[in-house]
Amino acid sequence: MIIPPDPIREAAAYQRYLLDALGEDDPADAQATTATTMRELIDAAGSDLRTRPAEGEWSVLECLGHILDAEVVYSGRYRWTIAHEAPELIGYDQDLWVARLGHVDDDPEALFAHFSAMRIANLALWRGSSVDDRRRVGIHRERGPESYDLSFRLIGGHDRIHLAQARAALAAVGDLRSAG
Repeated sequence: MIIPPDPIREAAAYQRYLLDALGEDDPADAQATTATTMRELIDAAGSDLRTRPAEGEWSVLECLGHILDAEVVYSGRYRWTIAHEAPELIGYDQDLWVARLGHVDDDPEALFAHFSAMRIANLALWRGSSVDDRRRVGIHRERGPESYDLSFRLIGGHDRIHLAQARAALAAVGDLRSAG
């Protein structure tokens, strides 16, 4: 497993890590496929949806819950950045959110519905935004200036990384079942 750069202490490397996962792909196109992939993972996981592959690692459902958390956070960031002059964008501790928000116990259908609705709204916001909107900048408390355009591209890469993590968790759980 590749250990990602620390998003606070290695902010530029973390951004590059997410952007590299997106590559040259259109961020809206990449994000438009996430709900379908999420649905496939929920269906494929079956009874293994909540099973963690190892101590300290997230289950498939926790990975998907984290993608929802990021959508919630970035939904606000997009709107603050477009509407306000250089707003402060607070960070969050992803592990704390996954644990304290109880994603391992989430109803997968409710999680999927919430994510899908938010993603549709955020894609519509993007598609309706102007070039000037996309250039607007918020000041991330830990990483400094981030434009709406950069934030939107970061989420495209973020989705890919955590969907891959969910696939890997599912494969690892399957391997454990086969070995046991």
